[in-house]
Amino acid sequence: MKEKDWLYSTSDPVLQQQVRIKIASLQQFEKEVPAVFVVHDLSDFSVVYMSQRGLDILGATIEDVRLGNAEYHARYFNPEDAETYVPKILSLIERNNDELISFFQQVRPSVNHEWAWYLSSIKIFLRESNSKPRLTITMAVPMAPDHPFVGKIDRLLEENNFLHHNKEIFATLTKREKEVLKLMATGVNSNIIADKLHISESTANTHRRNIRSKINAQNNYDVTRFAQAFDLI
Repeated sequence: MKEKDWLYSTSDPVLQQQVRIKIASLQQFEKEVPAVFVVHDLSDFSVVYMSQRGLDILGATIEDVRLGNAEYHARYFNPEDAETYVPKILSLIERNNDELISFFQQVRPSVNHEWAWYLSSIKIFLRESNSKPRLTITMAVPMAPDHPFVGKIDRLLEENNFLHHNKEIFATLTKREKEVLKLMATGVNSNIIADKLHISESTANTHRRNIRSKINAQNNYDVTRFAQAFDLI
């Protein structure tokens, strides 16, 4: 790797040498590990280094993946996943300790390919002389499509997206409406709701109509799904 290929934004010779040593050390064993290694420069979140296994998966060269942060992630990663793991990464950088965080993400070489799940772990790889984090290293392990966790991850991601898109709606529900929604989701009728909450059946019916309108529920499944997503049942 030529010096101009990485950390081009710094002229600090000590930092350059440290990076050279770190990457050389990584290259000594990366071929023996069934994982992809990626080193990012935190000055602009660009890719400094990617192991050959990763480049082969993407069908790319190191020059191909040295893109702006937004373009790099838009090209290879599912943006829906980023809503979950990006805040974790930013928090890790802010804490600036030796903690390791893990997350799931979907990757594909191009829009013509299916998404593939990876379990990724990231930590700070190198700090500058002032102790400021400069590089992170990510190890991404591919998950077989038939792995039982893949289906669970899909469901968790779907639920997380549902929560994200409906949290403002949930916030508009009153305490009483949440109580009614919880009972609605269990399948009980207005008469039972009225009895349990000590309200009239007419009031229970009004709450049911208002709730269905607020959460845009077309059927009982929509009601149950909404209640489950916000841990009411």
